[in-house]
Amino acid sequence: MAPRTILLKLSGEALIGERKFGIDTDVLEYLSKEISDVKDKFNDLRIAMVVGGGNIWRGADYEKLGMDRSVADSAGMLATMINGLALQDALENMNIPVRTMSALSNPSVAELFIRRRALRHLDKGRIVILVGGSGNPYMTTDTAAALRALEISADILMMSKNDVDGIYDSDPKINPSAEKINKITHIDALSRQIKALDSTALSMCMDNNMPISVFNIFNKGALSGILDGENLGTLITQDT
Repeated sequence: MAPRTILLKLSGEALIGERKFGIDTDVLEYLSKEISDVKDKFNDLRIAMVVGGGNIWRGADYEKLGMDRSVADSAGMLATMINGLALQDALENMNIPVRTMSALSNPSVAELFIRRRALRHLDKGRIVILVGGSGNPYMTTDTAAALRALEISADILMMSKNDVDGIYDSDPKINPSAEKINKITHIDALSRQIKALDSTALSMCMDNNMPISVFNIFNKGALSGILDGENLGTLITQDT
């Protein structure tokens, strides 16, 4: 059965494109087109998105330089706001209705995340971009994505990782013979200490029976293909 509600997680690094820092407008245009195609193909699909901020700021990096982790992570949450607004603008340029909602109160640029309001936006066919992470330090945007997926009762958490089209039995960048795993359980992924996924997010999804699709949205048509039942990326479920 095709999902009715998805939460799409995009890494901040995915927005860099050919640049060394910040946001590549060509990437925004590509992502907007992929999402527009999915909206056109699956008319009743409800789409929420969580975006990271690593293309602008990584709290863990600045902690290593001596910054207080809570302060560094708060700056990272603000970076996700910048990315979210850029995505909002790109989607609206394609006449797609969007609402950006933030875990941090910043009413001049985004609505405060309120679960029932987010559900209402989804019911009205709007894409909801969720920024500000979870609003708490020490928690990655992967964990925020898992949390929001559960809060909006998503059928699947779709995690597009930068330069990763799924989960492999070893690092494909180091081992050319690494083989992609098509399907794996949450507990097996945890036991293998899969670096492509945050363990807290993975545990949260396991405890609440939330399936995860790990794929690369820059493989054109991959998002649509997975929703159409094609065997793309890696599916993490309770049962193999």
